[in-house]
Amino acid sequence: MVLFKEIRRAYGFDEVAIVPGQVTINPDQTTIEFPLGPYRFPIPFLASAMDAVVSPSFAIALGKAGGLAVFNLEGIWTRYEDVEGVLQQIVEAPQGEVTSLLQKVYSAPVKESLIGQRIQEIKKGGVVCAVAVTPQNTKRLAPLAVEGGADILVVQATVTTARHISKSYRGLIFSELVQQVKVPVLVGNCVTYSSALELMETGVHGVLVGVGPGAACTTREVVGIGVPQVTATMECAAAREEYYRQTGRYVVVITDGGMRTGGEVCKAFASGADAVMLGTPFAQAREAPGRGYNWGMATSHPALPRGTRVRVGVKGSLQEILFGPSRVTDGTMNLVGALRVSMGMVGAFTIRDFQRAELVYAPSVKVEGKAYQLAQGPSP
Repeated sequence: MVLFKEIRRAYGFDEVAIVPGQVTINPDQTTIEFPLGPYRFPIPFLASAMDAVVSPSFAIALGKAGGLAVFNLEGIWTRYEDVEGVLQQIVEAPQGEVTSLLQKVYSAPVKESLIGQRIQEIKKGGVVCAVAVTPQNTKRLAPLAVEGGADILVVQATVTTARHISKSYRGLIFSELVQQVKVPVLVGNCVTYSSALELMETGVHGVLVGVGPGAACTTREVVGIGVPQVTATMECAAAREEYYRQTGRYVVVITDGGMRTGGEVCKAFASGADAVMLGTPFAQAREAPGRGYNWGMATSHPALPRGTRVRVGVKGSLQEILFGPSRVTDGTMNLVGALRVSMGMVGAFTIRDFQRAELVYAPSVKVEGKAYQLAQGPSP
């Protein structure tokens, strides 16, 4: 019998564990700074460009905490002057009606006059301003964003490749975009070695890794596309190392989505990430605009929504989620503390050291010796 194709094994966060090192260090001796172009962020945490996560005020709060929030230039803040009423409609809509409501809400056109206004609202907070656009709207919106004062440009879609076949005479060419905007450019999302390497070769400054893992994303259910995040991150990190070997230019890899706990964040870095992009964990912050909800940005697709609104609740303040003190035992608070402690346990002084930590295939932590925890239910 001739085999038609082989299936390779891929791993998600729940299937691996980090092996302790032979030397341990104090967590406060670790350095977790994240470099991106001319900028240095004290913590390697980015907030997803989701309307339930990043508002101008949230971008300022996360920036002052040391991270970077990515503001969606095609979201409700650039479609509506008064956003509060729109948010109220979304969070109050019955579950069976929310998708059609989102499609209606996001059918309003992006107002170019609001782009510069929202960027300036963020800049007035004294933080770095990162904005996101979809590939199909990059040529129109990217120049407006940079002119309006944006410091970092993120070009993001469910799947983005350096080569795209379309009916248009001349599509988006990332190498030309990088030269045009003169600010650091992040591109995503991708999940394979070859696609990441080709994106890096265009001159972009970072790639976002992740297709289908987010709590509010249904891409794997709707179109069957996706690769578990541990494997995806390792593949893209391998591309980064090869590209660095060839050129001497380091392109950051940012694992985007699928992380809910400190343990999953740590596994992303041990898989090769330079930073992580979080959606739902930040949507659970008191400062987030989603009021205890999160929704995938592909939900508003007019014909094939690939996201959903999910009730995530409010865990606490942004400060507590990032730095603690934690009031729960499920790993969803004090994410920065978890990262530093994990690095200390493997003897990693820097994120680059942590990327070399050993990973092993392991039974799910949810079933390995956790019967009592499972029986008593989630932490309050």
